[in-house]
Amino acid sequence: MQKRFLCLMLCLAIVLPVGSFALAAEGIQAEEEVAPYFLVDGIAYEDPGLTVYNNITYVSLMNAVLALRPDAVITWEGEYAVVSAEGLTIRVRVGDQYVEANGRYLYVLNGVIAMNGRVLVPVRTIAQAMGAWVGWNAETGEVEIYSGSGAIVSGESYYDSDSLYWLSHIINAESGNQSLDGKLAVGTVIMNRVDSPRFPNTIYEVVCAPNQFTPVQNGAIYREPSAESVIAAKLILEGVRVGGNSLYFVNPSISPNSWAQRNRPYVTTIGAHAFFG
Repeated sequence: MQKRFLCLMLCLAIVLPVGSFALAAEGIQAEEEVAPYFLVDGIAYEDPGLTVYNNITYVSLMNAVLALRPDAVITWEGEYAVVSAEGLTIRVRVGDQYVEANGRYLYVLNGVIAMNGRVLVPVRTIAQAMGAWVGWNAETGEVEIYSGSGAIVSGESYYDSDSLYWLSHIINAESGNQSLDGKLAVGTVIMNRVDSPRFPNTIYEVVCAPNQFTPVQNGAIYREPSAESVIAAKLILEGVRVGGNSLYFVNPSISPNSWAQRNRPYVTTIGAHAFFG
């Protein structure tokens, strides 16, 4: 009898997933496994995609969107997952370092990822896109999302057109052939100068200051910027910074003994450019 009971236990363990069944044997019941979940305004929503990746909490795009906006529709347009609801359009592509929401560009440090057939985005990013905010329960470790008053304000309203024009043009002229991080690093130098008392305090004045940027002198500044250069400029205007406190950048292969290399502290190298503080 004891051997038959043990055989039954082993068969059940092999056929059924852990945490999804109660043992049929009398007096013995397995503890059910709790699926990952997050809270929205105190209500729990199951999310098998909830995970921590490189110290950032990710959630399933679909689960988070439908928990916050049950009226939303999610479709695919080529490589993009597109969220549509009244007053809200979100475009997400696996591998991108940003999420586009109502024409705004929200930075994703580790990129949008895919796992087990799900598109995953940082919980803070998708919450921002949908006008919500995120907290953590220190005692339980639960992710708590709180719905706000509406979706993120549009890019058309948020971005200053003059700032976007000059920032995207200088990024394109100086780093149009660089990676997105390379473009962001050039944009960071511009904003660091705007914030520094040693330089003018507007993007236009920083970009067009005498004897500072070669593209202004040779006219390359006026070339139409690439789509990624515009996106990089928008990310910078959202507050993204890459390259620390850099105030100068040079291409060492073109200017191997520049003034910045000789006189300013080295910060980092990104792509073809070395950056100095």
